Amino acid sequence: MENRASDYLHELIRVLVRNLGILEKNDANCCGVTISQCHAIVEIGRSGEVSLSELAELLALDKSTMSRTINNLVEDGLVIRELHPEDRRYVKIKLTDKGMKVFKNIEESMDRYYKAIFNSVPEEKREQVLDSLKLLIEAVNKNKCCREEFQNEK
Repeated sequence: MENRASDYLHELIRVLVRNLGILEKNDANCCGVTISQCHAIVEIGRSGEVSLSELAELLALDKSTMSRTINNLVEDGLVIRELHPEDRRYVKIKLTDKGMKVFKNIEESMDRYYKAIFNSVPEEKREQVLDSLKLLIEAVNKNKCCREEFQNEK
């Protein structure tokens, strides 16, 4: 029974991730950025400024992948890199004015989207959904073995 339930959980999460990913891609593309750039812009916008290492860790990406994403965002005029005045090895990444507009557009679009999803859940079940998602996130964070094993195989 436990095996069947975990298989069902796997399937539900797979479908949820796929459905959210497709919808987020459509919304992100209308803002003129890729999905990975979208995630980077949102994290930079929410932080105000962040280092490449911090951003890579937040997005669970390796530094080289994150660096390529940031290079593209710099070329597009959406982010800037600034050397830290006291530690020249530390580079701060910040949004430009153009990047801030894209960030606000993404945030507003995602806010409307998730409000619509939340409002589609019956009112008496909303708290249950939020509690369940918190529990699921905690469980995922405790059991990250699959990601680490997969990356070690590369």
